[in-house]
Amino acid sequence: MDSSILSFPDRGPWGNSSYRGNCSGHVYRELFQALKPRSFCDPMMGSGTSVEVAEEMGISAHGLDLRLGFNAVSDSILAAIGHHVDLTLSHPPYGAMIRYSGSCWGTEPHPDDLSWCESEEAFHEKLQMVLLNQREATLAGGHYGTIIGDRRYDGRYVSYQAEAIARMPSDELVAVLIKCQHNVQSSRKAYAAMRLPRIAHEYVLIWQKRQRQTFELLKCLAVQAGGRLRDTWRAIVHMCLVQLGGHASLVDIYEAVRAAADDRCASNRHWQAKVRQILNQSHDWFEPTDRGVWKLKRSGVVPGGKVRHAA
Repeated sequence: MDSSILSFPDRGPWGNSSYRGNCSGHVYRELFQALKPRSFCDPMMGSGTSVEVAEEMGISAHGLDLRLGFNAVSDSILAAIGHHVDLTLSHPPYGAMIRYSGSCWGTEPHPDDLSWCESEEAFHEKLQMVLLNQREATLAGGHYGTIIGDRRYDGRYVSYQAEAIARMPSDELVAVLIKCQHNVQSSRKAYAAMRLPRIAHEYVLIWQKRQRQTFELLKCLAVQAGGRLRDTWRAIVHMCLVQLGGHASLVDIYEAVRAAADDRCASNRHWQAKVRQILNQSHDWFEPTDRGVWKLKRSGVVPGGKVRHAA
């Protein structure tokens, strides 16, 4: 593999070509040749393309799937296969783009089928559970990953790969590959007044498992999540101060933050304390000029700007 771009118009002879959402077997061949696993597991094998390619290449392969009774969200991959493997790779549904249980197979939707999640947030959360499950089944030094696309619908663009990367250990991510999509049903449809191009790519995300205990992993994820939350609040406060001319009283900052981020304020009854914490701890961003008055560290007061001092 000498490029981060993968393009295979031909899916090859592996698996079942009529099974919706199939990935080309040539993609798996490229990945297996690059990563050289001796053992492999696909917890969402679909029609079995990945397993067939692995077995053809002499790799010990394990295929699991919800339609066969294995739940990658709540059942342990490690317990199901009985030992750690060098590589675990999944190809989950892309949200509700294709419904699987109750449509492609079975008579009723399965509650843990990722194509039937009640919201995008629920999908992101369940995919994270699947990836952590894969990680647990992977040998230290081995690789785990997923093949995932993005989705545009109802005027929204949902980046599943961005969420997956954000929710997994940042120090374990080793590769993001772009996979060109070929022969998809959406390419045969006409969309009225569509200004942006169709999504014609997917991602192959690869992480390498580091040697760490479970509590260390959870601490790492908690630090990442806390850092994102802190950075989001800081960005909100910064934006509000910019709109206030770069210099404002705490009272005005509160009012601006409530107007700009009412949803966050509603979900955190201590949001005013959070704003004060951000102002007091972000020394490179904000500085006090008087009691209850703050300014941007690298910005002066806009000429004519008014500052109302807190009582």
